[in-house]
Amino acid sequence: MSLLQIEGLGIDFGGLRAVHDVGFSLKPGEIVSVIGPNGAGKTTLFNMISGVYAPARGRVVLDGEDVTRIPPHLLARRGLSRTFQNLQIFQSMSVLENAVAGHHLHERGSVFADLFSLPAARRRSKASEDSARTLLDRVGLGRAAEQEAGSLSYGALKRLEIARALALKPRVLLLDEPAAGCNAVETEEIDHLIAKVAAEGVSILLVEHDMKMVMRISNHIVVLDHGEKIAEGEPAAISRNPRVIEAYLGAQATEVQNADG
Repeated sequence: MSLLQIEGLGIDFGGLRAVHDVGFSLKPGEIVSVIGPNGAGKTTLFNMISGVYAPARGRVVLDGEDVTRIPPHLLARRGLSRTFQNLQIFQSMSVLENAVAGHHLHERGSVFADLFSLPAARRRSKASEDSARTLLDRVGLGRAAEQEAGSLSYGALKRLEIARALALKPRVLLLDEPAAGCNAVETEEIDHLIAKVAAEGVSILLVEHDMKMVMRISNHIVVLDHGEKIAEGEPAAISRNPRVIEAYLGAQATEVQNADG
């Protein structure tokens, strides 16, 4: 059964079709990657799914509920969270404080209790910190909890961004180019982390340009070109699809096939 269903999504900018009639589904614990050349509409698609943009056409259905046009903070409460291409990290705060910040969306305390540090507020604060430390261990940053976030390597900052998204306890996690700018070692760490999160039952929707990574970890791949879906299927089929090779893979095709094989 599908956890996330994308049905004919489309949006126009200035009279031009940025995304047109894109649809696919995502099952629990599945990793689905969206690939395509620059300008194919991948991030625009993510922005519609995550509530940043309101689609002109189509629907986003999360666990049977139509969540089209619901704003991001309310989608997060329903179990859909995302990261962005540009890091959303508080560089001057500690790694732990960044992870704790991700928990605030789920806290239900009163302003009065927080202002006067009443016992209920202190208990919530302690629970958030404990949960944040567990999350940091989960992404391999437990030992860096007290460090200033700005002192981390770029790859570690990417993992901290994922930890902040996981703090929202998502059922569906959208990752927008999580390995962009990372070296080979950092990319492998993120690769393993994504596979681990999916194995724990979280559905992953991924946009990524590193084709070796995409072919290694994806269960299913959706290919966009000029805002339209031109192919979808398992990695082996996508790596050999003539239309995909022509539109996107090109010279990468041999490398990708070797990664897939």
